[in-house]
Amino acid sequence: MAKLTPAPLPPDIRVGDYRIVRKVAAGGFGLIYLALDSRGEQVAIKEYLPAALATRAPGDLAPRVHPDQLSLYRLGLKGFFEEGRALAQISHPSVVRVVDFLQQNDTVYMVMNYLEGASMQDFIITARELKQPKVLRESTIRSLFEEILRGLRVVHQHRMLHLDIKPANVIITDDDRSVLIDFGAARDVLAKEGNFTRPMYTPGFAAPEMYRRDAVMGPWTDLYAIGACMYSCMQGFPPDDAPQRLRSDRTAAALARHRGVYSDNLIELVGWCMSLDAQSRPQSVFALQRELGREGERRYTRLSMSEKIRLQIDTLVSDSPKGSAKAAAPAGP
Repeated sequence: MAKLTPAPLPPDIRVGDYRIVRKVAAGGFGLIYLALDSRGEQVAIKEYLPAALATRAPGDLAPRVHPDQLSLYRLGLKGFFEEGRALAQISHPSVVRVVDFLQQNDTVYMVMNYLEGASMQDFIITARELKQPKVLRESTIRSLFEEILRGLRVVHQHRMLHLDIKPANVIITDDDRSVLIDFGAARDVLAKEGNFTRPMYTPGFAAPEMYRRDAVMGPWTDLYAIGACMYSCMQGFPPDDAPQRLRSDRTAAALARHRGVYSDNLIELVGWCMSLDAQSRPQSVFALQRELGREGERRYTRLSMSEKIRLQIDTLVSDSPKGSAKAAAPAGP
């Protein structure tokens, strides 16, 4: 018998000083809601409610956890607290902002700024379907990742790794920002590499060391994922996952097919980030920023990053029924 999906909180229920409007997303950890604060401003609320460990009937507020799963539920709750506590320390326009943290209904709620826009993945899919030589223009890719790297550098300065960077976890907002979201896998591993639980990984974007319990992770682990995201912006699809690449690596051949479409410099940067050997990658965000921002490689107008993405897509789809990738995007999951 299939496991029932936990029911979301009903509309108009209050969590602390926030009124639930509707559920906007769900993931393995729980649910995300659009809500209104006491001033009527929109926020995103992330509720800890793992479907593998808890259920909730329609109309109920508190989850039901089987006694056999209670220890795992509490362990996950501790990780959820750690995520919120870590994010609350970071204030940067390219990192999702935690504004409140609440305990109610036998679970925990993380309140974040609500982001209007679309994910990088939405733009990649829309552009890919146009079947143009360039999925996203080089100027767009450079602008986009320069901004993402500024936020990631602050994350690393707080002794944290994101550990789940992928196009679906980058929101391009309507007010011209690229924002890293979903820090559910984030860990304080730069401060204490010892006995911590290795996070779930996303195939194609997870570095080889994330598959091995004895390997050390560091900034180079997140930078592998940055390279994989840039690869996706060029190719339209994620790269092969690390275990497949270790058996038979086709990444260099795939990148070589883009010579003449993208600059040699950008192709080499992606290959550098995606090296299977951790020590052969950039060892810090600053090292990658320095190469990505080289003045000789800047060949774009002064349009903003999101303007350029939307201009590219709007121009190409003006005669197409597929439409735009624009959508409302929550701050997770």
